[in-house]
Amino acid sequence: MTQTQIRMDIIPAIDLKGGVCVRLRQGKDAETTEYSTDPVAVARAWFSQGAHRLHVVNLDGAFGRASGHLELLRVITGLSATPVQYGGGLRSVAAVEEAFNAGTAKVVLGTVAVEDPPLLRQMLRVRGAERCIVALDAVDGKVATKGWTAVSSLDVLDMVSRLLDDGIREVLYTDVARDGMMTGPDMTNLVRLAATGIKVIASGGISSREDVQSLIALHNPNISGVIIGKALYEEKVLLPDLVQLAARSAQP
Repeated sequence: MTQTQIRMDIIPAIDLKGGVCVRLRQGKDAETTEYSTDPVAVARAWFSQGAHRLHVVNLDGAFGRASGHLELLRVITGLSATPVQYGGGLRSVAAVEEAFNAGTAKVVLGTVAVEDPPLLRQMLRVRGAERCIVALDAVDGKVATKGWTAVSSLDVLDMVSRLLDDGIREVLYTDVARDGMMTGPDMTNLVRLAATGIKVIASGGISSREDVQSLIALHNPNISGVIIGKALYEEKVLLPDLVQLAARSAQP
């Protein structure tokens, strides 16, 4: 693949809390903004506008609460052939299997990857490492867990080294301080992570077309996608425009 043929996936986010579509501010459960009471209609809109993937998060699961979001996931995955990745509270093999049975193409694993490496390896055997993404949520360079409420002593780069040894091929990197703030992506650490050889999905801080353009301009084959949430919901960016931008960058 030549440099100009690299395509970075544009991935809208649907964060579910109590059955509605929300966004958090810096990952704080108490700082929630509701954007839609109909997540299925939101998913249908993103699919129709050309999303490369859809990122669905069960925030209640991430914070350790029960929810009925698997049924919403089942409906959303049935709308389109566009792949859906799903995370939030997936801390057992059974939970991972339920997500796959609901139609998700990939699961996003967080807390379990940090706190229980043997269980992570067991999960990888369920469907294969290529269908598992590990979420690396960082606070001052350290990995956060449990819905970002606990910060470990583990450095993000050290965690990537361990994940590569386990066979993980893709991570989702979020600088928690930037999430929901629209202050731009953490370019420095995204490049550092991509240099390890693992594929990295950028998340947190996207505020404009220029932010996405700056990621595309890196021409880095290991920056595999960018998740966009608040900027889309507040119409700071338009999904069809970003999809076209990514497509033009991939043309030989």
